[in-house]
This record gives sequence, structure tokens and C-alpha cells, in this order.
Amino acid sequence: MAAFAGLAVLSSLALAAEQVGTDRVINDFEEGSISQAEGLESWQLFYEVASHPRCANCHVGADNKPMWSGPSYGRTRPHGMNINAGESRIGAETLPCATCHTDVSAMESASNDTPHAAPRVAMGWQLAPVEADWFGKSSAYICEQLKDPERNGGRTIREVAAHLDHDLILHWAWNPGGNREPAPHSLQQSMDALMKWAAAGTPCPTE
Repeated sequence: MAAFAGLAVLSSLALAAEQVGTDRVINDFEEGSISQAEGLESWQLFYEVASHPRCANCHVGADNKPMWSGPSYGRTRPHGMNINAGESRIGAETLPCATCHTDVSAMESASNDTPHAAPRVAMGWQLAPVEADWFGKSSAYICEQLKDPERNGGRTIREVAAHLDHDLILHWAWNPGGNREPAPHSLQQSMDALMKWAAAGTPCPTE
């Protein structure tokens, strides 16, 4: 959220930072040091990421069908070629995602430069767990889902922030290559937004 430029600069309320991944850190904020209003602004920034096609297209429900949406796809529709990732979420029951989304040995930007070619990352391609169904969902819905341990993989919000940097398939969202629109903001800003939202008590917007 452009108006919330403060997320790009850490406030003096930040505690010691823990290095994760390659270039990012988890910045801890003391519980209660962030106002509810700032917490909601922080959530809004993260929602802009979560609801963006680079994330939401693979955060689909129990039909197990990834989506094609966003400026580079022309119109919103299910993944072409009748793709269904199955309950395995990797296509084990039908056609493995890795058939086209082949693994690469490193996150080389050139590997995804060809428009409309299947994206590739240095790990297996897969859908998010069915509990994390975000596609077309409201800010209030995703907010409640993300802080529910039964629907977020049993993670604390701090562990959710760390997860963003540990899984290379998530890094791709900010560097998708080709003519794909990247996720907004940055990975570090998204992690900071989650940590500020947590420090504010994980407030959620109303519908």
C-alpha cells in the first residue's frame, strides 16, 4: 500500500532481527507496540500480496484446479489443458505439476524469461494446501484463515513470516519472469507487515 510507506522503514519499536533465507530478516516487534490501526494497515499490505494472482492463482480450493488470472492472461479462467493437481496438490493422481514446471538447479532469472512458458523454480511446483484457499476470497476471510493454526499448517504468525522466505516457490512471486506481473511490495515488506500485524494482536477487517 503506497500510502503506508512506513513499512519500508523499520521503526524504533523493532526488536532484534533474525536472519532468514538469503537477504531478509524477521524483525520482531514487542506485543502491543503496534496500534490496532497500524496493524490493520499492515494486514492490508499483506492482503494485497495474498490476493495477487502470483499468490492466489495457486491458493485454490478443493477442486484442486490452479487458476490463470492477471494482466498477462487476458481473462480469468482455470489453468489450461484441464489441469487438476489432485488431493496431493502436486498432480500425482493426474499429471504431475513437474511435467511442465520442471525443477531448475538454481533460481536463475533467465529460466522464466519466455512469456507463457511454464514457470520453474529450484524446488517442486505445487498448489498451496487446500486449507489456504485464497483465490477470490475477501480480506476478512484470508485474515481469519491465516491466524488459525488449524488452517495455516499449525504455524505462529512468526513462523508464517519465516515460511515466506524459506520456500523458493514463494520467492518466484516477486520475480516471475516473462510478461508476468510480480507480486506487489517486496518479500521483506510482506514479512514486516505480518510481524507488525502480529504485534498489534492480529486484528482483522470486517466484511
